[in-house]
Amino acid sequence: MASQIQDAFTESLAKLAVPIDGKAARRLAQYHVLLCDWNTRMNLTGDTALTTALSRLYMDSLAPLALEGLFPDYADVIDVGSGAGFPGLPLAIARPDLSFVLLDSLNKRVRFLQEVVDTLGLSNVRCMHARAEEAAHQPALRERFLVSVARAVAPAPVLMELLLPFVRVGGHALCYKGPLAEEETASGIRAAAMLGGGTLVVKPVTVPDEPDWRHCVMYCPKEKPTQADYPRKAGLPAKAPL
Repeated sequence: MASQIQDAFTESLAKLAVPIDGKAARRLAQYHVLLCDWNTRMNLTGDTALTTALSRLYMDSLAPLALEGLFPDYADVIDVGSGAGFPGLPLAIARPDLSFVLLDSLNKRVRFLQEVVDTLGLSNVRCMHARAEEAAHQPALRERFLVSVARAVAPAPVLMELLLPFVRVGGHALCYKGPLAEEETASGIRAAAMLGGGTLVVKPVTVPDEPDWRHCVMYCPKEKPTQADYPRKAGLPAKAPL
């Protein structure tokens, strides 16, 4: 079974048509086995069937690697609200030159993430338990990253407030989005402007074997430092979006 899972990842990774670490298929297979096991004890994600998860979780996380400039070589990246590790863990596995912090507010999810990191020997990943609204005010994290990413389901203004405070000037925030992203662009731009961000750009993403999916990333450059009072206290960005 393990070899069949690895073979499935090998086949899917080849369709990305981007350079991928040679150990990625094996490590992704190990990750999936751990995800299935832990998911029987806690609600990490929905359907973990490999045929579904390959596209919905893993390839969706990795597809933006095909877009130039989103993940520069040796970039430091923070995955905000990492949950079960998407997109941060697949990206860290595929691109070991990237350095990741996986941030999540639920300690039991962080324990799962740490188990994956330890089992796979991922020296380029650090797991942290904290609310994004609070972590972004820590000097060690505030405006320290070239890239911040989120695959969380939330409106663009909320994501801008949670992501941009982690990004240093010259870096950018990336939000994984579906077909309705264009409808959020105007409100996202307004929020980004209050947080030191520039104009949001929606970049279409092609997920292998899913030509009908209208997935994309919202790209927002960091142009100025974020004012000290952002992000607001925990819960406010979602309750009262900018």
